[in-house]
Amino acid sequence: MGAEPFSYRRAGRNRATLWVVLGVWAVLILAMTQVDAAPWLMGIIALFTLPALWDLIANPVAGLDFDDRELRWFSGKRQASLRWSEVDFMRLDTRLDFSVRVTAVLQTGRKIRLPYEATPPHQSLETALHAIGIRTERHHFSLVG
Repeated sequence: MGAEPFSYRRAGRNRATLWVVLGVWAVLILAMTQVDAAPWLMGIIALFTLPALWDLIANPVAGLDFDDRELRWFSGKRQASLRWSEVDFMRLDTRLDFSVRVTAVLQTGRKIRLPYEATPPHQSLETALHAIGIRTERHHFSLVG
């Protein structure tokens, strides 16, 4: 096959997350000071920002690597790998929120879902998979799979 190895990394800490968390907190503080919103209610709403805040603090790293022999991925403390000889095809499912989930369908029929945070943008992934001769299937707006 002989194509270049593919590598992708994603860090949990990014500017967009920081600005969204700061923006939500600013709106909540503004609501309490200017509109006299109930602090307990604003506190409950602020709880929904805790997962994003944790990503900013912990900075978990996720990624995916492959060459013409195997596929490797990791997310936080989890990691796994598959030899391409075990894989029948890679399935790319576009969900209703327009995110794309990637599943390795094995020769046995078993499906292994790759962690969303470890998967690169679907166009570059699909191009790199085709470059090493891996078949892909696209499924748009499926609710299950």
